[in-house]
Amino acid sequence: MKIVKITDAANVPNPHGVSARKILEHEHVTLIYLELKEGEELKLHVTPVDVFFYIIAGKGLVTIGDENQEVEPEMVIFSPAKVPHKLANPNAETFRFLVVKTPKPTTQTKLL
Repeated sequence: MKIVKITDAANVPNPHGVSARKILEHEHVTLIYLELKEGEELKLHVTPVDVFFYIIAGKGLVTIGDENQEVEPEMVIFSPAKVPHKLANPNAETFRFLVVKTPKPTTQTKLL
């Protein structure tokens, strides 16, 4: 059994300049915990694999392709591989969510 406490995971550098903690990396999946403070965002980018977002706390705006949606806790959002997407927090409350990339990426994310 492997248990990881989110607050014990180290922050990992990322091109978005936000708080990101890699929780799990396995040959089939990568799990990352993100926090966006007011005004922060994951810039528009494309991933080479499918991505799922699970909203833990706060509200935010998600853009996938040409669709925009406000999201809130307990929502799961699917973003297919190679489709531009971004997440933003225009609110005062911190926006917290999990990012599940599957399969584990073998190439880099591309900022647009």
